[in-house]
Amino acid sequence: MSAEQLLEEARGALDRVEPHELADLPNSLVVDIRPHHNRAAEGEIPGALPVERIVLEWRLDPAGEHRIPGFTADTTVVVVCNEGYASSLAARDLQRVGLPNATDLVGGFRAYAAAGLPVHPTPTPPIT
Repeated sequence: MSAEQLLEEARGALDRVEPHELADLPNSLVVDIRPHHNRAAEGEIPGALPVERIVLEWRLDPAGEHRIPGFTADTTVVVVCNEGYASSLAARDLQRVGLPNATDLVGGFRAYAAAGLPVHPTPTPPIT
């Protein structure tokens, strides 16, 4: 299976969120998986929680012993990457660990910023 096919399959299970819809999502957690250098150069979505991709499933497994507090299996988790590709695959993986409402942001952070939505300029230390 090619990377494009994997992406298409992942997106088929997601109810993806447009940048302008993000602020109106109830019971949601925005998770930014972009590397620190991208967040430092471009900013962050205010209130987003940066989580290193390498630990994403462990920190967001709703039944896991290494999970971060502040969400449940019913929470809508919106994963954000640079342009909305890696986030689709990450959201699919979060669905597999018990977050059925995991999804991602169409176009990623760059589409969000291009839409003129609020951006926090200073990077937040990531959850590792």
